[in-house]
Amino acid sequence: MREIAIVVPVYREAGNLPLLYTRLKQVTSGLADIRCEYIFVNDGSPDNSLDVLSGIAANDKQVKVIDLSRNFGKEIALTAGVHAAKHVCAVICMDADLQHPPEFIPQLIEEWQKGAEIVATKRISIEKQPLLRKVGSYLYYWLMSKISGLKIVSQTTDFRLYDKKVIEAFCQATERERMFRGIMDWLGFRKVYIEFRADARNEGAAGYSYAKLWSLAVNSITSFSLWPLRITGYLGVVITAVSGGLLIWMLGSYLLGNKAALTPIAIVVVANTFLIGIVLIAIGLVALYIGTIHTEVVNRPLYIVRERINFEEKVGN
Repeated sequence: MREIAIVVPVYREAGNLPLLYTRLKQVTSGLADIRCEYIFVNDGSPDNSLDVLSGIAANDKQVKVIDLSRNFGKEIALTAGVHAAKHVCAVICMDADLQHPPEFIPQLIEEWQKGAEIVATKRISIEKQPLLRKVGSYLYYWLMSKISGLKIVSQTTDFRLYDKKVIEAFCQATERERMFRGIMDWLGFRKVYIEFRADARNEGAAGYSYAKLWSLAVNSITSFSLWPLRITGYLGVVITAVSGGLLIWMLGSYLLGNKAALTPIAIVVVANTFLIGIVLIAIGLVALYIGTIHTEVVNRPLYIVRERINFEEKVGN
C-alpha cells in the first residue's frame, strides 16, 4: 500500500477545518491501495484553528498537526509540512479554504500513477474574485514567464501533487525568501497540468492581502531572475542615448540661430531629470538584492515549531 501525505497550511481557517476534514476523509477512504495522512500546519493563527485541529487529531491519529511558533507565511508553512512528509510516496498540497476541492484528489493521484512526477492544477474559474486581483495575477504570471526562464502557466495554484523524488530534491533548497511553487517549478521533473473549477471561500477572508501578494511577487522575481538588474542597465543606455540626442538637438538648434534652445536652465533640467531617475531606480533595485542577500547570510532557521501532534518522532526543523 502506498502512502500519501496531504499538507494543508492553516491561517485563520477555524470555520473551514471541520468541513475540510470531513470531505478529505470521505474522498480518501475510497482510494484503493492508498493510505493517506493529513498534515495541518498552523501558521500562527490568531483564531482557534489550533484548538479545532487538536480536537480533530485527538480522534484520528492520521491527522498530524505542526504548530509554528508564529506566523511565518504560507510559503514557509508549506515547506514545514513537506519537510514532515519526506517518508511518504507522494505529497498533495492544498489550501484550507475549500477553494481547492478535496473531491479532485483522485484525479491528481490518477495522473501520478500514470507516471507524472508533478501534477499541477490550473484554475479555470473562481467566484467573487476581485478584478484587481485577477489582473494582477495575469500580469504576474506573464512577467515571471518572460524573465525567469521557467515555464510559468497562468492561473496555476498550490493545489498540486509531488512525487517523493520531487520532495527529496525540494528539501535541498536553502533560500529563506522563497516562493514554494516557484522552487518546485525550477526543479523540473515530469509535469502535467489538469484543470479544476474553484469555488468561493466557504468561510472567512483571504489570508493574502494585496501587500502580501506584492511582497511575494517581488521576492519571486528577485529570487528567480537577474532581469531587474539587467533592465536597469538597459534603461541607463536608453536614457543616456535620449539625453545625448536631446543635447545634440539643442546644440544644433543653437548653432542654427535658435538661441533659446540652449539655455543653462534647459540643460540643468534635462540632465538632472535623467540622472535622478537612473540613480533612484538603481538604488531601489540594489536595495532589494542587498535585502535578499542579508536574509540569506543571517542563516536563521526557516521556521520554529512550538508543538507537534501525532508525530511519532521529530521531523523537519
